[in-house]
Parts: sequence; C-alpha cells; structure tokens
Amino acid sequence: MGIPRRNFLTTAILTLLDFDQPLVPLETPYEWMARKGMLNRRQYRDSIRGLRSRGYITLQKKHNGEFLKLTQKGALRILLEKAKVKKIGRWDGKWRVLIFDIPEDFHLARDNFRKLLKQNSFVKLQASVFISPYPLSRDAVTYLQKVNLYPFIRIMKVEEMDNDKDLRKKFNLGT
Repeated sequence: MGIPRRNFLTTAILTLLDFDQPLVPLETPYEWMARKGMLNRRQYRDSIRGLRSRGYITLQKKHNGEFLKLTQKGALRILLEKAKVKKIGRWDGKWRVLIFDIPEDFHLARDNFRKLLKQNSFVKLQASVFISPYPLSRDAVTYLQKVNLYPFIRIMKVEEMDNDKDLRKKFNLGT
C-alpha cells in the first residue's frame, strides 16, 4: 500500500479520538492504524506533530505516559468532515436553498461554511444564496450550530422554481 494522503491521516487520527473522552493513550491510534497497514511510525509522528501545530489536539504527559486530547477546534474539524452529504439516489424534485448574512466577526467560520456548502454540492445562485438538489446532513446542521452560524442562515426546501433548466443540467437531473 502506498503512502496515504496527509488529509486522510489527519481525518483518520482525529476520528479515532473522542471529544467526550478526556485522554487517549498516544499509541492507541497508531496501533489501530498500523494493524490496518495504513502507516508507519514516522508517518504517525509527523501527523501528530501537524495536528498539534494546527491546534486540533494537545499532547499531555500523565502517569509515565503520553496522551492525546482532542481540542474544540479538532472536534469542529471532524464535524466538518462528517457533514459531507452523500448524494441521494433519486431526486425528490425539491431544491434546497440556503440564504445567509454572516457578520464580519465570523469571517473564518463563514469561509468554512462556504467550504461546507461546496462539499455538499451547493452552488452559488447569487450573492449569499446557494442551491442544491440535496439536503444538508444533520452533521452539517450540528456544525453550523456549534460554530454559532445557524442564527444567520435560512434553509428552504423549494418545490417550484421557474427557469431551472440550467441547474438541472448542472446537477445532471434531466428535464
């Protein structure tokens, strides 16, 4: 097996940590991933160093051992990963429209929100209005609540829309 992508390692390690669990022994994620043939010790240490430098985890020493702890930022990163929606098999004929007006104080969260929309197959209809034939997942809504953006967003399910041929074509929905 080749060297896994860095983003995959980050996601895999973070997913093995639980925000509600206070501390996880440093070697636990490595042992699990090594058994699966996913990485070697150097790759693991490099990934842990990167996660710490980005503020996703902390490393704590206790009782003659090292432990990992997921930070709030790390928990939000995992929630953002989980928020990727899976496309439904058959379109229900309804458009999902998101309208938002997010204050400048939330500019970093707003940028992540736009990334979340793109990951969930939303396209920009006009300024601060995005549309998709697919609904947002519960994890996406939970993420928006956790980063305090939900009050600035309106989500609508639209049954009819005039002149949507271009959108149907963009999403390969037929006419």
